[in-house]
Amino acid sequence: MERVELFAKHQSVSLQYEKLDEMMDCYGQALQQLVYTYVKDYATAEDLTQEIFIKAFKKLHTFRQQSSIKTWLFRIAMNHCKDYLKSWHHRQIILDNDLVHNTIANEVQIEQRFMQQSEEQRLVNAVLQLPLTYREVVYLYYYEEWTIKEISQLTHKNENTIKTRLNRARKLIKDQLSQEGNE
Repeated sequence: MERVELFAKHQSVSLQYEKLDEMMDCYGQALQQLVYTYVKDYATAEDLTQEIFIKAFKKLHTFRQQSSIKTWLFRIAMNHCKDYLKSWHHRQIILDNDLVHNTIANEVQIEQRFMQQSEEQRLVNAVLQLPLTYREVVYLYYYEEWTIKEISQLTHKNENTIKTRLNRARKLIKDQLSQEGNE
């Protein structure tokens, strides 16, 4: 059962804004975490999450209730993130960040950084290093606790494809962590 009732066309604007606030309270954190798995930057994730809610609010009349509102929001978020990653703005930021990161990396000893990371942080970093197709299903399965079937419906992929991606992601994470342990 949906925690957020749908907006009715006859509702007042103030009531629609109240419903939007309720939707943001229910799904804002989960959406922001999903967005972060795409962009790997908290400030950008916050901005994109706001854009996603604005887009959803403007397009709510197109919601056909064939899925839950959460699934619909996640689909919008995934598409919005993919569009962002293709954009010129994102590519420009990546180039600037790479320059800063390379400068800082030369100044900081790799061993010191490794010692400061906890096991959990190493795992999160390994997940963030995965290709997007794997990172997407890992996030939805482990962090959002969605079922294979739900992920399949959201991504429009076969359930066996989702299972394969999860298995490959686990192997890549295991390889990444064991490689870090050997260094």
